[in-house]
Amino acid sequence: MIDLSVDTNEFKETILNEEEKYKGHIIRATEQTVSLPDGRQAKRDIVYHADAIAILALTKDNKMILEKQWRAPVQKLTLEIPAGKIDTRDQNPLDAVNRELNEETRLQAQHVEKITGFYSSIGFSNEYMTLYLANDLSAVGQELPQDDDEKIDLIYVTYEEATALFENGQLEDAKTNMAYLYWRTLQ
Repeated sequence: MIDLSVDTNEFKETILNEEEKYKGHIIRATEQTVSLPDGRQAKRDIVYHADAIAILALTKDNKMILEKQWRAPVQKLTLEIPAGKIDTRDQNPLDAVNRELNEETRLQAQHVEKITGFYSSIGFSNEYMTLYLANDLSAVGQELPQDDDEKIDLIYVTYEEATALFENGQLEDAKTNMAYLYWRTLQ
């Protein structure tokens, strides 16, 4: 294992000032003025976002659940695994996994395990996402309300179909690619 704490002072930037530029219902954006290790100053744009979860949901017949949805930042229809932010309704990340599965797929999982965690876009955002595997799925008994500002269509793809989507560049979402690559290790 590489010990990153040893070299911290050689790389660490010190925040001199932070000015809030935007505060919305999902993100907060600031501009930081930082002092670099060599004494020079630089600007950093930072987007603060709640931590999130993503779910590689596999059906009993070993199909991956993908969602088709429009994404405004890229102005296109995307294929993504179920995901969402951890919010005040959740006591822990597993609560978010169960809630998002219910809201987005109307399924619940008998087995959920953590795969890995990662920063979704470390160059400008602090969003930390944890990827979970969920299987042994069944219909929920009580449906939670779905987000009224989302249109999601579910598709179920075999490993071979997911591989074709990946190889053809149709899986452009980072969390979905990571889930697919993990699934590949299980084959």
